Amino acid sequence: MSDHEVKMVILSTDDLDESIRFYGETLGMALKFRDGAHFAALDGGPITLALATEIDHPIPGQVVIGIKTADVDAAARAIEASGGAIVRGPYDDAHERRAVVYDNKGNGLVFYSPLKR
Repeated sequence: MSDHEVKMVILSTDDLDESIRFYGETLGMALKFRDGAHFAALDGGPITLALATEIDHPIPGQVVIGIKTADVDAAARAIEASGGAIVRGPYDDAHERRAVVYDNKGNGLVFYSPLKR
């Protein structure tokens, strides 16, 4: 089994309330978490569907895959060494360590790991 788990798909939205309502009413996805007017996580079963405005989206306008990993720094270095690029990070935010990267074909990924407290 890989040390990296695909846990989230992040979509862009320009209206968080409208997008939450759309996925809730259309597909029955329950709201798991909301951070103000800029980010929400919906219950997509084993994968979380995240909705983010330009303010909180790691790469606005792109679909981005969130990958949970034990070592964000090593994952970012591996991507860069294999022809990808680091967009931001690795860095710590309020909840987790993150790195935003492009793979070797320009697809957006976010590696993250909960901060150890």
